[in-house]
Amino acid sequence: MSNILIIEDEKSVSEVLKAYLEKEGYKVCCTTKGLKGIEIFKSMDFSLIILDLMLPDISGEEVCKKIRQFSNVHIFMLTAKASLNDRIEGLNIGSDEYLVKPFSPRELTARVNALFRRLNTKATNLDLLFYDERLSVDYDKREVKVNGEEVSFTPNEFDILYVLISNKGKVLSREQLINKVFGIDFDGYDRTIDVHIKNIRKKIELDTKNPKYIVTVMKVGYKFGGEN
Repeated sequence: MSNILIIEDEKSVSEVLKAYLEKEGYKVCCTTKGLKGIEIFKSMDFSLIILDLMLPDISGEEVCKKIRQFSNVHIFMLTAKASLNDRIEGLNIGSDEYLVKPFSPRELTARVNALFRRLNTKATNLDLLFYDERLSVDYDKREVKVNGEEVSFTPNEFDILYVLISNKGKVLSREQLINKVFGIDFDGYDRTIDVHIKNIRKKIELDTKNPKYIVTVMKVGYKFGGEN
């Protein structure tokens, strides 16, 4: 059973989501406050946070930033902000999915189920270890190190890097990356991959303008160019 934390200031919304998710077999905790949510998260082992951005004490963005300082837990953001820039900003600060209100509880539940199906599928593929003089990637530990220092990755960033490494030298289109990382039922947009690639490069590349590891193939997609 996976534990899910809902941080949502509208009790009616969190109660409906809690009922839907518990019906699927998840254990769900709820709070209306951001700081309380961080406190609860530190006290239990959660696999997913469903996070509203409009909270009464601190913003959901700040909650996300604080949690990303010490955890790579999956985070679904809930918000009324629907612009492309808002979505990109959400990804940049560490969210894994971005759901715009109003949304169907059935849709969110379907996305949660899809997430855990992906995680369970990937759990059987723990054989990857990439290493060179600068970068090491260990799938078993889900750990990335640059020059011997561990670098914080969101779950989606790590999975994108893993897929590229495991298909080393092969060019993958954005659609292929979306299918392999998020699944064919992903309801997002192509720019999602570009934003994640940009963030990954900032973390692992010596020169982001001339990347060594994640190489852009114009009009096609991306490939992993590192050698070990």
